Amino acid sequence: MSALTISKEDEKRVKGMGFLNNRGTDLFSARVLTVNGKVTAAQHHCMADAAEKFGNGNLLYTTRLSVEIQGIPYDKIEEFQAFIAKEGLVTGGTGAKVRPVVSCKGTTCQYGLLDSYALSEEIYRRFYEGFQDVTLPHKFKIAVGGCPNNCVKPNLNDVGIIGQRIPEVNSELCKGCKKCAIEAACPNGVAKVVDGKITIDEMQCRHCGRCVGKCPFHTIADGIYGYKIYIGGRWGKKFSRGKSLSKIFASKEEALNVIEKAILFFRDNGLKGERFAETIERIGFENVEKALLQD
Repeated sequence: MSALTISKEDEKRVKGMGFLNNRGTDLFSARVLTVNGKVTAAQHHCMADAAEKFGNGNLLYTTRLSVEIQGIPYDKIEEFQAFIAKEGLVTGGTGAKVRPVVSCKGTTCQYGLLDSYALSEEIYRRFYEGFQDVTLPHKFKIAVGGCPNNCVKPNLNDVGIIGQRIPEVNSELCKGCKKCAIEAACPNGVAKVVDGKITIDEMQCRHCGRCVGKCPFHTIADGIYGYKIYIGGRWGKKFSRGKSLSKIFASKEEALNVIEKAILFFRDNGLKGERFAETIERIGFENVEKALLQD
């Protein structure tokens, strides 16, 4: 086939279902959703079989951890959907809505400070699946990072969560060691022994938790776990680094409630065609933050 022969209306309709036209053809790529990139072996087999049965045999992985199966004829789209549904798989992830959630592997990573798989799945169920009827001014991306290493770049999403562990310092236990284990453990050089006592620059500390438990005298025996939230990030032709809210949230429910407020704020205050970053810039970060943090 040399060109798209179906109507623009039909092309738009199936795009809303997660089928993207392969340029210059009547074939489509199906965007098969995963929950934060995690699929079962049975689902992998199903997608591979679907690629051979309906497409060109290839599976491609997107930057947001979905799977694209190319080369599906327009008249096979519904049959394809029914085939993958046998393993609980669906297509989608397009349009001016909340998009599927991405996360790092913080659940199993040695540096992870939160269960990124469980949290991102909860966000997916609550805000991707649960907000399917919520039309927004533009797409809305959410990412979950298990620690400040920032591997999945949460601060380049409309909303991003990063796990935190805030060190609890008991300076009375500090012996002022010449070779301080806390200093050695800090990857950012913000922990210093000053006048015989360990100090941490609170403005520069990234709350990675690496210093916790390192001191043999228990100067930092524990740390408080929390959630740092960034808003207004994006990448592409226009780039914006998200800014963090001034509060670190102590509970998961607090963090989820802020995400919900951010989505609904964007729905109610964003202009058609603008990203959340532009809404924040137009209204002012301080005003948006105030709206998100108020009870």
